[in-house]
Amino acid sequence: MVGRRAVSQELLQIGERIRSQRIKLCLSQEALAEKAGISTNTVSRIEGGQMSMGIVTFIKLVQAMGADANVLLGIVPEAGKKQYQDIFYRISHLRAADQEIVLRTVEALVEGLRQGR
Repeated sequence: MVGRRAVSQELLQIGERIRSQRIKLCLSQEALAEKAGISTNTVSRIEGGQMSMGIVTFIKLVQAMGADANVLLGIVPEAGKKQYQDIFYRISHLRAADQEIVLRTVEALVEGLRQGR
């Protein structure tokens, strides 16, 4: 029984992190299900900790939300890495043209810093 409770607690925590990310993105369960190519019932059961999911379903959810798999799994990144991940996440939600501007700007900054050494 203890093992089951531990698994259930983990499922609840992962489900809550998925729900939190979905809400942060202003997505309904239906919209997330459609983006991920899974049923709304599956999203509901995962978020409620009532259902475990396979790796394929997890990957679909991660991709549909543009989320960090480690965050959804509850793996806390190192402080410095978190800062980079946050910036990357924000950039990944820009329009393609704006992403290109950011990329060129960062490349120019890095090159300038290298030459300054």
